Amino acid sequence: MKKLMLLIPALIIFISCKNEKKQVVQESEISQEIKVIEPINNAVLESAVIYEANIRQYSNEGSFKAFTQDIPQLKELGVKIIWLMPVFPISETNRKATGGDFAYKIEDEAERDKMLGSYYAVSDYTKINPEFGTIEDFRNLVKTAHDNGIYVILDWVPNHTGWDHEWIKNHPDYYTQNDKGEIIDPINPDTGESWGWGDVADLNYDNPEMRKEMIADMSYWITEEGVDGFRCDVASNVPTDFWAQAIPELRAKKDIFMLAEAGQPELMKANLFDMGYGWEFHHIMNEVAQSKMNVNDIKTYIEKSKTEYESDDILMNFVTNHDENSWNGTVKERLGEASNLMTALTYVMPGMPLIYSGQEYGLDYRLKFFEKDSIPKIKGATWNLLKELGQLKSTNPALNGGKTSAELKVLDVENPDVLILQRYKEKNKLVFIGNFSKVELEVDLPISGHFINFKTNTPVEFSQDKKLRLEPWEYKILISK
Repeated sequence: MKKLMLLIPALIIFISCKNEKKQVVQESEISQEIKVIEPINNAVLESAVIYEANIRQYSNEGSFKAFTQDIPQLKELGVKIIWLMPVFPISETNRKATGGDFAYKIEDEAERDKMLGSYYAVSDYTKINPEFGTIEDFRNLVKTAHDNGIYVILDWVPNHTGWDHEWIKNHPDYYTQNDKGEIIDPINPDTGESWGWGDVADLNYDNPEMRKEMIADMSYWITEEGVDGFRCDVASNVPTDFWAQAIPELRAKKDIFMLAEAGQPELMKANLFDMGYGWEFHHIMNEVAQSKMNVNDIKTYIEKSKTEYESDDILMNFVTNHDENSWNGTVKERLGEASNLMTALTYVMPGMPLIYSGQEYGLDYRLKFFEKDSIPKIKGATWNLLKELGQLKSTNPALNGGKTSAELKVLDVENPDVLILQRYKEKNKLVFIGNFSKVELEVDLPISGHFINFKTNTPVEFSQDKKLRLEPWEYKILISK
């Protein structure tokens, strides 16, 4: 009996060690499986389309699993990068509700429980939001993307955390404090007043220890979970010297893609961010569609961009994203009959076009931001348009928009409502012609030669003495033969 009693602990230790070893092997296998894709590189960026995935609203289930099932078909749209909106747990304290107030003020418990809060009120940078699934579900998403030749970047929220983050309790010095020593929500530097983001606490980048922990948390997702980079929320609100500290450390671990939610040129200098937001161009497209601006404003923007940005800077072009859809209106609300023209323009302009969840299905309503909603899943005219544009972007070097972008030339035309752009790289040439008005126009073309009409895939011939008739908001993309 005594011998048996001695054997039992030994047996338990043996089994425990065996199971522990097995667990390590499994984790190692997962880590290896999600790193089979070659590191993201400049060649990928030249022809990439980026897709913003709103996991909560993408499906009725609002889960990683439901989105993962559809990843293979995103290849049809030319998608090479998936940007996942924040996947981290959301703070309960000061959780926001529809209408902008705090959820705790809602007396009806059933209604209060519907309020899931903002993705951008993160309570833990190294955990997965259980609303979306498990870490294994997340790993399968990354693996599936990689198996389909698609990279995955995480939406990172460096400017603030939710009020449940453990730093609030254990490291209050990681946060900005007022004269009374109270942690505060983020302040608008232009006004000195609160942004109104009461569900989050402002981080203090004067604290070097906080910086170290932030970089360590970002590193975890690169080294342990195989992600390929980050989209950084309100990147310009974080000191540029932090990015100069953090990004080289992250790049030393892996070749990554960095997208700044900002358009400031300095953020893309010195091998910091690869891509910034084309906010100015986005707003110009909205204004032109509403007849508040015109083609000359587009031309001015193009010329200004050539001087403000360096040749290897990349801007993200978009007609919608999560902020625009929820707060400023759908594509149809803002662009109306100009929707297809402006969408095509985001592919023709230098840079990388964005597709936001639901856009590919012609989403025509504003998605709720703080509670569950869902997008339509019926493929129609918008899916077909994005598929055609994505294939053109993927296959024609004249639309290269990365660090060795195709050249862009604005061709002179007498009509002030017509924009003609020529893109070319080596022997590849492409011409975009657009009528940016509500009326039918006839245009004297400054081009001649044989082309393929992108929409019809038929040959066409133009000469400078031949007029071209364009319907309101009509565009043509002509590929040189």
